[in-house]
Amino acid sequence: MTEPALSLQQIASCVAGYDPSALPVAQAQDFIARLVPVVQAVEMKPIRDALGRVLAQDIVSPIDVPAHDNSAMDGYALRGSELRADGPTRLRVVGSGLAGQNFEGAVPAGACVRIMTGAVMPAGLDTVVPQEFTQQDGDAVLVPPGLLLTGDNRRLAGEDLALGEVALAAGRVLRPADLGLLASLGRAEVPLRRRLRVAFFSTGDELRSIGEALDAGCVYDSNRYTLWGMLQRLGVEAIDLGVVRDEPAALRETFTQAAACADAVITSGGVSVGEADHTKRIMAELGEVLFWKIAMRPGRPMAIGRIGMAPHQAILFGLPGNPVAVMVTFYAFVRDALLRMAGASPAPLPLLRAACTTPLRKKPGRTEFQRGIVSRAADGVWQVAITGSQGSGILRSMSQANGMVLLHHAQGNVAAGEPVDVLPFDGLV
Repeated sequence: MTEPALSLQQIASCVAGYDPSALPVAQAQDFIARLVPVVQAVEMKPIRDALGRVLAQDIVSPIDVPAHDNSAMDGYALRGSELRADGPTRLRVVGSGLAGQNFEGAVPAGACVRIMTGAVMPAGLDTVVPQEFTQQDGDAVLVPPGLLLTGDNRRLAGEDLALGEVALAAGRVLRPADLGLLASLGRAEVPLRRRLRVAFFSTGDELRSIGEALDAGCVYDSNRYTLWGMLQRLGVEAIDLGVVRDEPAALRETFTQAAACADAVITSGGVSVGEADHTKRIMAELGEVLFWKIAMRPGRPMAIGRIGMAPHQAILFGLPGNPVAVMVTFYAFVRDALLRMAGASPAPLPLLRAACTTPLRKKPGRTEFQRGIVSRAADGVWQVAITGSQGSGILRSMSQANGMVLLHHAQGNVAAGEPVDVLPFDGLV
């Protein structure tokens, strides 16, 4: 029987230094990791449908891979003990072994077998000399001295995977090489976590969808398209619920629909101080929601919690409305949370150290994410240049960037030429 979920206040009591009015990024990440549940449903799928999906159970190898000792080279299989150290070794060729057509029979002393890559090693032979290092001598070959050690160029049975060994662990997001590994074990289907369902929508009376006319003071909604792109890279089932006006009835209907059809709900807009209170009020009415001020830039305001009717409740991520802040908060908090919900075990994102080409002003006590372009300097060292104005509404600068400069919570001003941590966008797949 599943234990009841902890309340948000109980989770908060487990997070060191919890202060919703000035919450460091690390504490917010800790809270969210404790909050999110894991999708439990499992389905069997063909391996060609498994790319990017989360493995639900360990895959144990039913065979040794490779099944037999085999050759790693095209050449000649021989006994390492017969190699001479004082001159060439002459070995008579008594047959051949091809991949899938093994050499049968005994190999006498002073003899070798012509062998192809992947072919099973003939009984009693333990070493392979590549053909390009040999010389023909009638029906024999000459092997130079000092070239080989016993066991060279031979793959051992079970060297890749041994019978009973875990080939792929539960929680892995399957990559192309994993599909090949599964096929090498003879697996046609694999158990996968049910694909995570994520509903998302934007709030704001000033927002218009593509194709609508822009009235004075209105803007096209870009956040849903940015969110859709980021969600696609995570392999979730993305459910776009459009733009919702700041009207209680419309908000209540959309939040209720989202919570009923999805595991997680992401909104953009309506959580900042000074904005219309309808969004925050409806969030609070429909579930258990906290409103944070996070010690970061951009992306300070955020809502987090659960909405919907028990036992099915969706995790709510209420993100700011500014386009850059949406992306930064998604990568800082939502990405790993969704991976955990999907049953994956997210590893820390890879950071690149690069020399900052210009000085940066930074106050200790908050985490900052600045858009940058990483490149190689003339001396081959990585460098990063900031993409101009860092305003949270300037989406073009995010489009121009290929990474984000991560200025840590306790970090101060950065001098020109000083190394900084950069989060490459290509590492966010």
